[in-house]
Amino acid sequence: MKKLALFILMLSTLSFDTYKEDAFDVGEYFKFRIHYGIVNAGYATLEVKEAVINNKKVFHAVGKGYTTGMSKFFFKVEDLYESYFDKVSGDPYRYIRKINEGGYTKNQEGFFIQSQNRVLVKDYKRKTEKTIIVTDQAQDIISAFYYLRNHPDIDKLKSGESITIDMFFDEEITKFKLKYIGRQDITTKFGTVSCMVFKPLVQTGRVFKEKESVTLWITDDNNKVPVRIKADLAVGSLKADIDEYKGLKYPFKVKK
Repeated sequence: MKKLALFILMLSTLSFDTYKEDAFDVGEYFKFRIHYGIVNAGYATLEVKEAVINNKKVFHAVGKGYTTGMSKFFFKVEDLYESYFDKVSGDPYRYIRKINEGGYTKNQEGFFIQSQNRVLVKDYKRKTEKTIIVTDQAQDIISAFYYLRNHPDIDKLKSGESITIDMFFDEEITKFKLKYIGRQDITTKFGTVSCMVFKPLVQTGRVFKEKESVTLWITDDNNKVPVRIKADLAVGSLKADIDEYKGLKYPFKVKK
């Protein structure tokens, strides 16, 4: 559950060129229903708000993941991820990560110093602070979602092509690589939706069976909304489907 919730918060779209405020705006909201096998394991949500940093209006994105029902008794998950990022460049200013995953907890806040390619990480659980050097244009896990899906050039990708971005997560830079597979129509609770299909390359081991164990479907339109994620795990499988949405910048296209 927690791994899929994490992918929902970070996965979306791809591109190569300059960031543009195009695919989303303040007020956008998604909710995803997560299943482990046939069991309804929980939900994940993403919402775009507005905030002010240094007298400047910025996007404030909030991602949450949590277990429900019997799943909550077996493995309680309450995750909160937040990101404050620039409306024009997409550069992150600040992130918050407050999680409880089966008793494993973290309570961190990071402040990006873009002019120095550094991040000041405050760990409130351990009561520590450290400054970490990062690469140019590094994104946090939530800002990366919006930074990547906000590129119209995604439509130029060919089957088999991949793109890698630098993501700051767990106090280090992670190379996040995605491969474009092709297009496919899938059935959702809202109807049949035309989608672009991607596979993020993940590490094999205790969680995933192989490097291409995760598949992502996003709407083949200007919104680039993630509508389904599947993950083949070392034990069992997880699936997340879009369950609710509002505030999209463009109409949600459904085939009749």
